[in-house]
Order: sequence, then structure tokens, then C-alpha cells
Amino acid sequence: MSFLRIFLLTIGLFSSVHAADLPPPVLAALKQVQVPLGNVGIEVREVNARSPLISLNAEKPMNPASVMKLLTTYAGLELLGPAYTWKTEAWLGGQLDSNGVLHGDLILKGTGDPKLSLEQFWLWLRELRNRGLREIEGDLVLDRSAFDLPPFDPAAFDNDPLRPYNGGADALLLNGSVLTLRLVPQGTAVTLLDEPKLAGLVPENRLRLVNRANCGAWDDAIQVTVADGKLILKGDYPAICGERNLYLSPLSPRDYVHSAFKALWQELGGTLRGGLRGGLVPTNATLLSTHTSPPLAEVIRDTNKFSNNVMARQLLLSLSLKEGAPASIAASSAVIRDWLRNAGMSAPELVLENGAGLSRLERISPQHLAQLLQHASASRFQAEFEASLPIVGLDGTLRKRYKDHALAGHAHLKSGSLNEARAVAGYLQSRSGKQWIVVCIVNQPGAAASQPVFEALLDWLHEQ
Repeated sequence: MSFLRIFLLTIGLFSSVHAADLPPPVLAALKQVQVPLGNVGIEVREVNARSPLISLNAEKPMNPASVMKLLTTYAGLELLGPAYTWKTEAWLGGQLDSNGVLHGDLILKGTGDPKLSLEQFWLWLRELRNRGLREIEGDLVLDRSAFDLPPFDPAAFDNDPLRPYNGGADALLLNGSVLTLRLVPQGTAVTLLDEPKLAGLVPENRLRLVNRANCGAWDDAIQVTVADGKLILKGDYPAICGERNLYLSPLSPRDYVHSAFKALWQELGGTLRGGLRGGLVPTNATLLSTHTSPPLAEVIRDTNKFSNNVMARQLLLSLSLKEGAPASIAASSAVIRDWLRNAGMSAPELVLENGAGLSRLERISPQHLAQLLQHASASRFQAEFEASLPIVGLDGTLRKRYKDHALAGHAHLKSGSLNEARAVAGYLQSRSGKQWIVVCIVNQPGAAASQPVFEALLDWLHEQ
């Protein structure tokens, strides 16, 4: 496809619109929610078919929102393999004596593990204690050199920096930098249970327990600020909600690791005399222990099933991680483009910003998303890839969709939603047993209102 054609498709002056291609229920839904034909892109084809059943604006570069994770996770499977793991290492920058005292620094080196949980971190620190480490006279040094990243602003996307979905990537990422606050109504007040306990960050509870008829949008009524080492919560919490979790990212990845380490290390009976600093593992350091992540096949299940943006960012960067050379977004983008080209799936319109879809810049066409899904259906890792997608009506982000509908359990689909973009893509089995690839994207302000279009298309296809 020529540059001119791509440009014209992007600005909407050229389209491959064929209304006759669309099933009547889909046309009716488009009219109902006032989505112009030029704002929707659809590609539907039977698995292994050479030509599509439906193709509407299929060549048009569009914002796929979180559906972009399909590209990132499938590329990860093909380039790294389902058994790929990440290593996190603990090094001794000094002498460890027989009394468990380290006369020097403890260095933690990360390679981008997307799934280093609090539970795993606690077990790993416990292992360090069992290996004889008790007191650290020096500093905690974090070696995060595996990723070459520009300064990151978690408020840049939607001015909501404490939301975990806005978290950034980091070579040494712990628990996605997420703090869980359990809100528990007790008597006339709300009790806060924080996990993990973060050293140097004290929750200050100013919430009021109120009576309200429903629990809708309860978290929107809570204001959270971070100031002077305090996490301040203000607002009303409806008693009818019962116990709920509020997920926040109040610290940078670097500060989160430090705070969690200090709190957990103290719980385990350890001592840290020094402070926190960044640095590289010294050439004369001694390796004490290595933590190994779950395999990639497990990681992409969490990434796609629950649309985890931070995991997708971590995986994209890992594609360009090499010994002695840090990973970067630019390098990983080049790796994906080379892989697509070598696999016969060149997508010249592709724009990658983070590989997670939390972007107003990312672009790919419905046609090339369908091509990706078709390629994956014949892959040696097809089972791992398809199993990572939410099952409609059963699990992941689509567990409540079509729950009591005939379609439940008959489709593995990835959905995506931004204010200006809504998308769905994946595999669907019709009543006749045919296997279909379906991609549908709507780009326009207030795209969430276009949900009836997706339902009409999926319903119609399931009945074929």
C-alpha cells in the first residue's frame, strides 16, 4: 500500500466502504448509535480462508486501544518462546561474615520481569535470610540498566497518575508498583487495610461511611493525594458496598521496591543500615541468589485476560533485551517490524508507542490485525496464544459479557476501550461449528456508545 493511500485512509478522504458487505443487524446498529461508516473498520474471515466474508475500511489505520496487546503478546510468543523467563538477581557488594552481616551493599538487578509479585518477593527475601544474610551495613542498590527509558509521567495520558493502568515500565518492577487498600465498613467508620505496608508512606483515612441506595461508581467519590509521606483518602464510601479493594500506584517503581523491601526485610528480622541508590553490579560482586519468573505463556495470560498495560509494556521492551545492551521502545519496535516482514505480515501503517494500547498514537489496520490472528491460528504456539484471550461470558475482562447468552464460551476475544476508540478482535465459533476471525474497530469521540455495533456483529456471526 502506497504512502499516499495510507495518508488518505488516515485522514478519512479515502475509504473502502461497502455498506452492502454489512449484515442488516450491523447496519441497523450503526444507524442507531450514529456511527458513520467511515469511522468503523471490520474484517471477518473464516480461519484459513483466503478472502474475507466482510471487509469494511479494512486497510484504514485505526487506533485499536488494548487490542494492540494481541500484537505484543503474539510477537513475544514467536520471538521469545512460551518457556521464556526473566531473571532477578541479588548480588553482594562486599563481604558477608559468619554472623550474617554484609559489609557493603546489597544489589538487586532486574531484567524486566512483568510478574514479580509481593508473595514471590517475600519468599525470595526469606531465601536471602536463609542463605545467611541478616544485616546490610551499606545501601540497597537497584540495577535497572536493562531498560533504556525516557522520563515517564504517569499523569500524561489522562491526568490520573495514581491509577495502576497508567504505570510505566521498569527493569526492576515489583507487583506492578500497586498498593491495595481494602475498605472495610465497621460500625460508623471505614477501616483501611493496606497491602503491602510501604515504609515511608502512611495511609491517612479521612473517609466517611454513608448510606446510599446503590454502590455504583463508588471509587469516583474518593479523592486520593500523596503529600509529605502520607497517602490521604477523603470522600464518601457507601456502606452498601461492603468490603472493596482500591488499587493505587502512589510511588515510582524505584521507590516502591525500596519501600516494600524495607518493610518486608524488617518483618523477616533483617536490618538495612544504609539508604537507596541506583547503580550497576560491580565486577567484583558475588551472586547470592537468582529469582526466576513464571514462563511467558503464563505472563501473556494475565496480560490479555485482564488487559494489563504494565505487563504489555514490559513484554514489548523485553523483545530487544540483549546481553550488554539495554532494551528500548525504538529497538523493540524495530524487532517487531522485522519479525512481521519476515513472516509475510508487513504492516506499513503500524504505529507503536508502548505495545499496550493505552495510547492516542498507536495505529494498525483491521486487515493486518486479522492477518496476525490468521497467522497465529497456524502457529506452533496457537494453543498458548488463543488460551491467553478472555473467553466471552466466562473469564477475564469479558466474564460479564454475554454471560447468559448463546455466545458464552464460544469466543476468545480481546477487547479495548478508550474515549475515542473501541475495538474487539479474536476467534469466534458459530453454531455450525465454523471458526471465524473477527476484527471490529470504531474510532470517534464517545466510542463507548458504539457497543451495540459489536454485539450485533458477534450475534450475527455466531448464528451463521
